[in-house]
Amino acid sequence: MKKHLSRFMALALCLTGVLITFAGCGNSEKKETKDTMENVILNEVAHSIFYAPMYVAIEEGYFKEEGINLELVTGFGADKTMTAVLSGEADIGFMGPETTVYTRNEGSEDYVVNFAQLTQRAGNFLVAREELPDFTWDDLRGTEVLGGRKGGMPEMVFEYILRQNNIDPANDLSIDQSIDFGSTAAAFSGGKGDFSVEFEPGATALETEGDGYVVASLGVDSGYVPYTAFSAKSSYMEKNPDVIQKFTNALQKGLEYTLSHTPEEIAEVISPQFKETDMDTLTTIVSRYHEQETWKENLIFEESSYNLLLDILSESGELTDRPAYKDLIDSSFAEKSTK
Repeated sequence: MKKHLSRFMALALCLTGVLITFAGCGNSEKKETKDTMENVILNEVAHSIFYAPMYVAIEEGYFKEEGINLELVTGFGADKTMTAVLSGEADIGFMGPETTVYTRNEGSEDYVVNFAQLTQRAGNFLVAREELPDFTWDDLRGTEVLGGRKGGMPEMVFEYILRQNNIDPANDLSIDQSIDFGSTAAAFSGGKGDFSVEFEPGATALETEGDGYVVASLGVDSGYVPYTAFSAKSSYMEKNPDVIQKFTNALQKGLEYTLSHTPEEIAEVISPQFKETDMDTLTTIVSRYHEQETWKENLIFEESSYNLLLDILSESGELTDRPAYKDLIDSSFAEKSTK
């Protein structure tokens, strides 16, 4: 009996050792996987359906696939997003690239460099108080328009369109730039202004409520412009080139998904990011952006686009110097992500 018992104890101890060994291996693999994930804080200028490919990359797990644990923070304004990047609160910023020009011209030594351009058209729309099927930009003469922040891409592109249509932004109409970003739709609904320049979902919401009507797309009428891009401090990019490459790879996957799927499919994927928006509205907005070719086929920020950006800044009176393309744009990561 004792002999059988001792054999049983020996077998039990052996099995216990095996189980502990396997458990240890499992914990080791789990720890190793967790430790190899890169934590990246991304500060976005606004949380908008306009940036659908980025949310596709998040929801489809492309950042995870690339080994990035992404934390998304909304800055509510390019100035605030840039401040977060410069202070180190964010690793990567997503905003209008004009902000990188400003900080470079202000003498920042550790300047911020753009490495991926996402949108190639403006994402806002002109909303009127009544339907104007025969609308022309001349209809804005003598009116009050709720515009955007001085020096920001929404406002500068709006003024760029006005000048293209021989309208003087300073003298031919009144542009109200005093209303905070994200509050213009409410102000317009409350009776302020004759027209309003609105992002989505503000434009569609005004139409749904019967408080306004979209009469023009700034994205269509301005043509291709480098509207938003991803950027990081030059020091961060030098220390973390692998992170920037993995981040760009994930974005490219999100972009390719967006360009190869229907608005309905895209809306379904990004819906967790916009829980307050019903599927019909979400699909309508995605369709609107999809039809006007809002998103680039790749993330490369071309030199011609950069020069156009500088021209827009110059025409708006916001440019003190023209930094070289090579100083503020690094397209090498985007080029690799398409191969």
